[in-house]
Amino acid sequence: MNNRYMTILARLLLLLLPAAATAAPPASIRVAVGGSEPFVVKGNPEPNGIAVEVWRELAARAGWTYALSSYQNVPSAFAALSEGKADIVVGPVSITAERVKSARFSQPYFQASLSILSRSGTPSVWERIRPFFSSSFFTAVGLLLIVLFLVGTCVWLAERRIPDSHFPSNPVHGIGSGVWFAIVTMSTVGYGDFSPKTAFGRLVTGIWIIISIVAASSLVAGIASTLTLTGLQSTQIAAAEDLSGRPVAALADSPGARFVERYGGVLLNVSNLDEGYRLLSQRAADAFVFDRPQLLHFLRAQPDPKVAVSAAEYGRQNYGFALPLDSPFIHALNINLLELQESGRIDRIVASWLGTAVH
Repeated sequence: MNNRYMTILARLLLLLLPAAATAAPPASIRVAVGGSEPFVVKGNPEPNGIAVEVWRELAARAGWTYALSSYQNVPSAFAALSEGKADIVVGPVSITAERVKSARFSQPYFQASLSILSRSGTPSVWERIRPFFSSSFFTAVGLLLIVLFLVGTCVWLAERRIPDSHFPSNPVHGIGSGVWFAIVTMSTVGYGDFSPKTAFGRLVTGIWIIISIVAASSLVAGIASTLTLTGLQSTQIAAAEDLSGRPVAALADSPGARFVERYGGVLLNVSNLDEGYRLLSQRAADAFVFDRPQLLHFLRAQPDPKVAVSAAEYGRQNYGFALPLDSPFIHALNINLLELQESGRIDRIVASWLGTAVH
């Protein structure tokens, strides 16, 4: 009979232990703060930023005491959590499948994404004529020169043995005269200083006249349409599809870099936001792909009417607070976090750092 009572008592204790474990947090919560602006802004004596302000609001609502410790970045703060040196990580901590294996996460407090920073306004003179300095343009010019050389050679071969021919028997001078004749004929200038006298020379010339009329008309129309389109278009890149074939800066080995490669952009690796912005300002890059909230914060701190952030967002990811798997206050944290979201307080904190056009 005693064994039966002991078994019942043990089962009751197992049921009660989880509830007791979630009843209250430690006397003073050790907070590891890491990440970049505007989520974590280094300050003296304590850091600030979106994530830090949200945490302070949560702690105030719950009546928790805490001590902040600053870390260089999110990975180092997350390492402190894994080593038992912290009770929570506060910052732009992405909720990923890999991280969930070793930590528990709060409800998301922010949804981040990638966006495209590009120049806005009308194109410069160089941007208007740059299509004429592309590899395809030079390939077309090279093919045209080859055709002119072949036409000139054919005319010279037909005319070189004729007395008083306009095309000397010397290959250099004769073929040179033939190429000049082909150019003049194609441009419809018709100086009359050279003309074929043989039947074969006139046949080659007649065929070339027909071909050159079509080629010249197409060439002129292509140049005109290119100049018109480049004059009308804006330099702003509004969508990922516009990145194809264009030089685009992104953080090396980042989701932004993989995004650029996926959409066919010519990747320019940079080490930070300032470097990407500098390449864009110097026109070494047509766009810069980076985290949207960081771009908005950067332009809010350093307004530049010559650049704009795209309205489109890509690669959405949630930010949350990371806690140990056996955290005693995850439930209370989530309740307070949801109440902050429902009251609109988190939206106001975000707007104070990023402005109203966050999403």
